Amino acid sequence: MAKELGVSIATVSRALRSSPEIGKEMQQRVKELARARNYRPNPFAQSLRREAPKIIGVVVPNLVTHHYAAVLDGIEDEASRAGYSVISANSHEDFQTEAKALDNLISMHVEGIIACLAQDTTDYSHFEEIADMGIPLVFFGRTCLPDKFSSVMANGDEAAQQATQHLIDTGSKRIAFIGGPNHLDMVRRRKHGYLEALRENHIAIDRNLVACGKIDFGWAMQTVADLLSRDDRPDAILAFNDIITFAAFNAIKQAGLRIPDDVALIGFTDDVHAAYVTPRMSVIEDQAYLMGTTACRLLLKNIEGDRTIYKKIVPQKLVIRETSAKERGLP
Repeated sequence: MAKELGVSIATVSRALRSSPEIGKEMQQRVKELARARNYRPNPFAQSLRREAPKIIGVVVPNLVTHHYAAVLDGIEDEASRAGYSVISANSHEDFQTEAKALDNLISMHVEGIIACLAQDTTDYSHFEEIADMGIPLVFFGRTCLPDKFSSVMANGDEAAQQATQHLIDTGSKRIAFIGGPNHLDMVRRRKHGYLEALRENHIAIDRNLVACGKIDFGWAMQTVADLLSRDDRPDAILAFNDIITFAAFNAIKQAGLRIPDDVALIGFTDDVHAAYVTPRMSVIEDQAYLMGTTACRLLLKNIEGDRTIYKKIVPQKLVIRETSAKERGLP
């Protein structure tokens, strides 16, 4: 019936129960089709549903990265303390996979959803449907529809400005920013901080040093390699996330250049490997676990009936190691 009506299974289920979340017209269409198809609810299945555990759904772009695994750890620990279980889904940075994952979670009748946008997502209609259905949802990291959903974000603009200032203060003059797609709010915030630092230091902005494309290791490797092959190559790089950071690290090494003497590097990552590469990586460290617990607390408040739209900021920390300072001895 859902396929014939062009709606989700969850919408049909709610319409059959006369849920106020579904409009009267849609309820009527669903019930008329149910009568035509001689549909009968299964009381045994309904009794199982009433006894089912309380479940929260989580959708992340890339579950194999340390960042999203740490966020999920925070969500699971907070959910467990409140008596909830967690089901996670990986969008693989793909819009269609993200939309399907959300539909599956709704069909499972999860109590609420925590999500981070896939980099391919520019159409937010699947999230608007969730808002219309009244299903609690909280975004973290990459967000959209700020008038409809609570969110948990990092202070990426301030952190990027601080990191860029550090690069300037320690001898870098041509600083590149390598980021993901420009439509992502997280990319825009971090790029803004980078640009603000250049403006405050009266450094001319060179658009050739700003590359925003894909959150992809191969793309980042090639982009950095191309920049380093130029006569006016950058002498420092600020990288958007852990994937791009380690791609830049590899590209600099493959070019036979020294870090930080030839090219300094700072990346946004809480990846534990940053402290174990040579030279040890300077990073802007996410508090990913705290982001997860904060997002889960907001979702639980929403599930319990709090309809306030919250905007929470989880601060990031600049950790200076060995890849960023050209001039030894400076702070």
